[in-house]
Amino acid sequence: MSEDFMPIKGMDHVEFYVGNARQAAHFYRTGFGFAHTAYSGLETGNRETASYVLEQGAIRLVLTAALGPDHPIARHAHLHGDGVGIIAMAVPDAARAYQEATKRGATGAIAPTAVEDEHGVYRYSAIRAYGDTLIKFVDRSDYHGPFAPGYAARSGAAQSGNGKFAHKGIGLAHIDHMVGNVELGAMNRWVKFFATTMGFSQLIHFDDEDISTEYSALMSKVMQDGTGKVKFPINEPAEGKKKSQIQEYLDYYYGPGVQHLALSTGDIVTAVTQLRDNGIEFLRVPNTYYEDLEERVGRIDEPIDKLADLGVLVDRDEEGYLLQIFTKPVEDRPTVFYEIIERHGSRGFGKGNFKALFEAIEREQDLRGNL
Repeated sequence: MSEDFMPIKGMDHVEFYVGNARQAAHFYRTGFGFAHTAYSGLETGNRETASYVLEQGAIRLVLTAALGPDHPIARHAHLHGDGVGIIAMAVPDAARAYQEATKRGATGAIAPTAVEDEHGVYRYSAIRAYGDTLIKFVDRSDYHGPFAPGYAARSGAAQSGNGKFAHKGIGLAHIDHMVGNVELGAMNRWVKFFATTMGFSQLIHFDDEDISTEYSALMSKVMQDGTGKVKFPINEPAEGKKKSQIQEYLDYYYGPGVQHLALSTGDIVTAVTQLRDNGIEFLRVPNTYYEDLEERVGRIDEPIDKLADLGVLVDRDEEGYLLQIFTKPVEDRPTVFYEIIERHGSRGFGKGNFKALFEAIEREQDLRGNL
């Protein structure tokens, strides 16, 4: 077996560029149950941006806003609305990851950098991905402070050895996968990018026969790293009678970007009940979806009446089953949303639910006048 030239430990964090980081942090704390664990801003000597680090389980989100209109993050938020600016992966050597990716064709964005404070040395680098999204390589092996130099701890939180804060929240555990939307004809270029520059392999492929309704369609390929811990599905629109959800995203995000994060949980019923009580809105499928559910997917452990009440979808493959549900967009623009997923052996992405899900999305598009 050939050496893995891009070893990845897992997801380190996802950084959103937003218009108002304080208010966005409040939304994720009260809506999704995250804890505020670190902060960077004027009070910590940062004169350019304000950042709030939010954690739950192994999920770490960073919400960053510019403190002036000419900062690149301000321009990003103005163009795209609130959206993912950085996908950060934990690696054993940020300099080597950068060198390996760039020599294979990736465009460098941040050369290997080391920043030191009283907590140690924080090392990182970054390359460019689709649209204005950066992929960041982070090495924390010699850093033991609150997130990164320039950040102060919040919540009185004791940090674990890897700099993460153990907060169970409502039971969201880790990022299962992260989906990117790219323009028509670009999917295979980005599939090749992940394969060539980072050594990812293709896990699965869905074409417009798999993912279509009467009105719209899309195509998708799922790329994963060598460990299978990091999965990046890549979507592009397909020709249809009306505008697909992917094209709607591209129109309102003004280019390619991250469409949704799938957050894993071990108890989707409890998590979604809490999310709903916290005001998070979900897409709904017709109640007829549940009438012959066990005939379609076989026996499951969860009570179907409860799944129907919440709107949770179920799908099965040869390895097991999964439960999933999708929020409505969490921004004013119909762009970023979240998936909550619980896996019972299945490594799929809910292929059996695509038609019902897409019809639900199209109903929302129609309400927005965008179908």
